[in-house]
Amino acid sequence: MRLSEWNGMKYLTSLSRKPRSGLNLRLGLALALMAPLMACSTIEGLNPFATAKYKTKIDPVVPVDSMYDQGLARLAKHDDKDAAEEFSKIALNHPFSSYAEKSALMEAYSDYRAGKYDDAVGAAHTYYERYPNSPDVPYALYLAGMSYYEQIPDISRDQTVTSKANSVFQQIVTKYPNTPYATEAKFKLLVTQDQLAGKQMSIGRYYLTRRDYPAAISRFRTVLAQYQRTRHTPEALERLTEAYLALGLPDEAQTAAAVLGHNFPDSPWYKDAYSLLKGRGLAPHENPGSWISTLAHQIGLG
Repeated sequence: MRLSEWNGMKYLTSLSRKPRSGLNLRLGLALALMAPLMACSTIEGLNPFATAKYKTKIDPVVPVDSMYDQGLARLAKHDDKDAAEEFSKIALNHPFSSYAEKSALMEAYSDYRAGKYDDAVGAAHTYYERYPNSPDVPYALYLAGMSYYEQIPDISRDQTVTSKANSVFQQIVTKYPNTPYATEAKFKLLVTQDQLAGKQMSIGRYYLTRRDYPAAISRFRTVLAQYQRTRHTPEALERLTEAYLALGLPDEAQTAAAVLGHNFPDSPWYKDAYSLLKGRGLAPHENPGSWISTLAHQIGLG
């Protein structure tokens, strides 16, 4: 054994024989703290003092036309959800390409076909905001309207989504009347307005049974003012006759019945209104000062 090795052993031995030495204590603590780090490094095969190495992942660059074709291919396979994602990538990563506008519209269409109606509405409105002068704007709005339309609930539930569908279809009819989507929107408006009128009638009937006649009249008035072309108009006029008789306002009741008889003489609702008045010794008679008469002339029921 060489002298240097022997002296080293003697030095370590001397350290172990003097545990209370401040130097020895610090050295022991240092070794104790380093032991777990060294163990972890050995287990994981890492050197904590070595420079970390990172692998850079580079995604392949896919031409925008190929991405668009992939989206169309997914649509052809009825993989609508993935198609929407593919078109969304184009709009996001290639916003200034010639495919950006088409992809934005196709994203809305794909979402609609996938039944992701909220996403379809969002994509359609984004298209409308980005390309307001595009000839495809009516179609984008139609997709938004149909996305709302597909979610219309039964009459007992909140009709907010019905109101939104009605607004979009009305916008198409008003702003783009000469497009094929305006024709479709007109048919959908008949459904949405009938649904909205039905909701108002349902609430009005409830107030009528509770004898809250002013609240009931307010609902029936809304039907006349906003949804007079629906099948609920005759009943609304009869209910007005009933409510005003209950309030002791025969002039208004007579006017409601007169407007009802003038426009729907063969309706069973007119027969009911006539019977109600007859039971009070009254008859249908239009009073020009009545709001019902004024509104009837305004909306073409006079």
